[in-house]
Amino acid sequence: MTLALDIFRALADATRLRILALLRSMELSVGELAQVLGQSQPRVSRHVKILCDAGLAERRKEGSWVFVGVGSAAKVAPVVAALDAWNGIEPDHWAVADAARLAAVRADRAASAAMWFEANAGQWDAIRSLHVAEEQVEAAISDVLGEAPIGRLIDIGTGTGRMLELFAGRAKYALGIDRSSEMLRLARAKLSERGLVNAELRQADLYALPLGDDEADAAIIHHVLHFAQQPGAAIAEAARVLSPGGRLLIADFASHDREDLRARDAHTRLGFSDEQIAVWFASAGLAPARTETLEGGELTVKLWLGRKLGSPLHEVKAA
Repeated sequence: MTLALDIFRALADATRLRILALLRSMELSVGELAQVLGQSQPRVSRHVKILCDAGLAERRKEGSWVFVGVGSAAKVAPVVAALDAWNGIEPDHWAVADAARLAAVRADRAASAAMWFEANAGQWDAIRSLHVAEEQVEAAISDVLGEAPIGRLIDIGTGTGRMLELFAGRAKYALGIDRSSEMLRLARAKLSERGLVNAELRQADLYALPLGDDEADAAIIHHVLHFAQQPGAAIAEAARVLSPGGRLLIADFASHDREDLRARDAHTRLGFSDEQIAVWFASAGLAPARTETLEGGELTVKLWLGRKLGSPLHEVKAA
C-alpha cells in the first residue's frame, strides 16, 4: 500500500505525467526536458526528483549533464499500461504538443552530431584508409554473430553507437557504454534517429561495467582494445558480465608496427596477436570459438570470438 501511495502521489501532477510520457520515447537531459516542457530547469529538476524518489525515473550523470530515463520495469509497466488505457478513452492534447517539441530536440541532437563529424572527419578517414572498408568489417561481424536473436547485448566503448545501430534490433535489450560524454551524445543522436527504444547508453569505464555477473548474452569490443592500458583486464571484465555460454566478440587490429599511431591517435597497443588474445581469453574463462582475418591496406583487421565456459547459452526467442 505504501508503494502505491508513493507512486500515485508522484503522478498527481500534469507535468510529471508529461515527463514520464516523454521518457518512454527516449532518455533526455534535464535541459532537454525543460525545452520540451517550456519550464525552467530548476522546476523540471524538482519534478524529476519526485519521480526518481518514487522509482518511476532514474537520473544518470554524464560530465556536466544529467540524463533521465524511465525507472524499473516492475514499477513503471503497470503505470504506463493504465495510462495507455485511459488515453485511449480521452485524447491528450499535451501529447501532440510535446511530440512536436521532442522532434525539435531530436533535430538539435542530429545537427550537433553532424557538426562534430564534419570537424573530425579527417581524423576518422585517416584511420579508415589504413584498413579494409568498414562495410566489410561490419559484414564480417554480422556473419560471426550469426542470424539468431542476440538476447542481452552490451557494446563496450560504443563511441558513436554504430554497433548498437547494427545489432540492437536483434537484441532483447542493448546497452552501450563509453567514458566520453561527447561520444554518448553523438550516439544518442544516431539512436534517436533510428528509433531504437530498446537501446540504452551509459557513461562507464570498460574496467568497471555497470552490470552484475551473468547479465549479458553477448558483448562487443569494436576497435577499442588498442586504446586499453590493460587489455586483459578489459576482457576479464567483459567475461564477468556474460552468462555461461555467452559470447565476446573483439574486432581490432592484428599486430603491426605503425608507431606513429601511438603519438597521433593515442593507440596504446599496436594491434594484437592470436596468441595474446588466446591467453587473455583463457585467463577470463573464455573458450576461443572463431577467428577471422580481414586483410587489405596497411593494417589487418581481426575478429576474435570467445564463448564463456559453462552451460550452453539459453535459447533466446524472437520478440
